[in-house]
Amino acid sequence: MRRPLAACLFGVPGANLNLGVGALRAATLAGLLAREPEAEVTVFDDGWGQRRGHTFVAGRPVPIGLAGARHSRRYHRPESYLNMRISAALGGLGNAGLARIDAADVVLDVSGGDSFSDIYGEHRFRTVAWPKRLSLLRRRPLVLLPQTYGPFRGARLRAEAAALTRGATMAWARDPDSFAALADLLGPDLDPARHRQGVDVAFGLEPRRPDEPAAEFLDGWFEAASGPVAGINVSGLISRPEGRSQFGLAGDSHRVAEQLCVRLLDRSGHRLIIVPHVLTPDGTDDDRVASERLYATLAARYGDRVALSPAGLDPHQTKWVIARTSWFCGMRMHATIAALSSAVPAAIVAYSDKARGVFASVGQQRHVADARRLGDEALLDALWRSWTEREQAATELAVRTPAAVARAAAQMDEIVALARREHQRRTVVGAR
Repeated sequence: MRRPLAACLFGVPGANLNLGVGALRAATLAGLLAREPEAEVTVFDDGWGQRRGHTFVAGRPVPIGLAGARHSRRYHRPESYLNMRISAALGGLGNAGLARIDAADVVLDVSGGDSFSDIYGEHRFRTVAWPKRLSLLRRRPLVLLPQTYGPFRGARLRAEAAALTRGATMAWARDPDSFAALADLLGPDLDPARHRQGVDVAFGLEPRRPDEPAAEFLDGWFEAASGPVAGINVSGLISRPEGRSQFGLAGDSHRVAEQLCVRLLDRSGHRLIIVPHVLTPDGTDDDRVASERLYATLAARYGDRVALSPAGLDPHQTKWVIARTSWFCGMRMHATIAALSSAVPAAIVAYSDKARGVFASVGQQRHVADARRLGDEALLDALWRSWTEREQAATELAVRTPAAVARAAAQMDEIVALARREHQRRTVVGAR
């Protein structure tokens, strides 16, 4: 019997906690499985062992495989990347994760969207570099999905990143700025046939109505009045003094968010929903804590004109919520991508260069408020200007968003075509 196409996906750990990473995972799997419904897909995550999971394709749950993979000091564990590397050198040694890579017609790697860099530290760089090394070692076609490349502060890790990227069968950048960084990384080895500019795969993420009772609550709240509804995402990462120091922010983004919300809600008929996007209980960057604090402050003054998005929503469902707003302000980039890919005008409180390129991919770079150079008053002014210009932005996005969504579909067509060619090649070789 003809074996089904097989694929591995790396670079999406913690997808149940970080909805941005979850959006990358969900959109990639839905795109692949919509085109190859019988494909055997393995998602490498930060769990342990081999397990079964599911993803959603056109609103229906579809089974997938899950395999643990970690940059871990538990070298005796088969999930350790070093264990996989040693097993590879010794003929496999029955390492189940390595066997999944060997069986793959294509290995997809998204590096968490923006983690193929050394600005988060060498350990995180190693975590995203290992899957690429193993794929190339096992001579499997490696596709770097649309992502950010760099920045790199150190020459050593930059050289390693360049070598891994050169070895990939195909490497996609997710916006014009990211493609410029990819071109700079590769230098004269840039090949237009292999190295491409695309869009973030989350532009293709399908929204999905939440389950009950969340859907009933949200329907009731959104339909309770006819005035404009603003959405906001406050980041636990940059709401803390440590986070502001880490990224060199000029002011207090949480205070600015509160001031923005007050200015909005002081307008008659305006309402606001707060949407957490990273959910790490007891974690230092948990959005839920910052969101609940903001909600408590505002609800005491504005009552039910303020809502907090229910807990437990997945990336599809969270996008459904964001798509119902009139304008969205985010501190997490994939929260704003959920808005832009729904043709909802958006602004972002940016703490790195990555935001500008993604917003530029749909002509919205003027709505990037750089918190590294704007103090509180200037940051508030920039966000308020974005709110007041939302009708113009909506007109632009009515044209730009469908084009970006179509581009996300087209790039997935190319990636799946590559996987099919390799699958056909291996099928022919195996039949000889």
